[in-house]
Amino acid sequence: MTSEGRGTPATPTGPAWLLANELLAFVVEVAALAALARWGFVNGDSVAARLLLGIGAPAVAALIWGMFAAPRARFRPPLAGVLLVKAVVLGGGVYAVHAVGHSVAAVFFGVVVVVNTGVAETYRRRGVRESAA
Repeated sequence: MTSEGRGTPATPTGPAWLLANELLAFVVEVAALAALARWGFVNGDSVAARLLLGIGAPAVAALIWGMFAAPRARFRPPLAGVLLVKAVVLGGGVYAVHAVGHSVAAVFFGVVVVVNTGVAETYRRRGVRESAA
């Protein structure tokens, strides 16, 4: 991304809290993938199953995210579709934290996911509407 076509990197704009929320969104996404990997590595019946789940679960989640929910997604469904994908992937991360025995952390992570996603999508959509006007 460049600003004004001069080859210089574009700088993020907006209130500092909104930029912090975007950074938190990235951290939450990575944490969900890490939680899915951890869940997979501890839940298989054999070494092969653990490897398949530990590598496969986050890989499938990242693939789905990249296709439908990422900022530069190949397919961009309406907001309800994006939120469904986010609910499945991030909710899967929350479940994975709970499933490995960290119920309190899962509740905390779930609250962070809901608040962060709500704020991010609200302000992303608002920015789209304002720039179209």
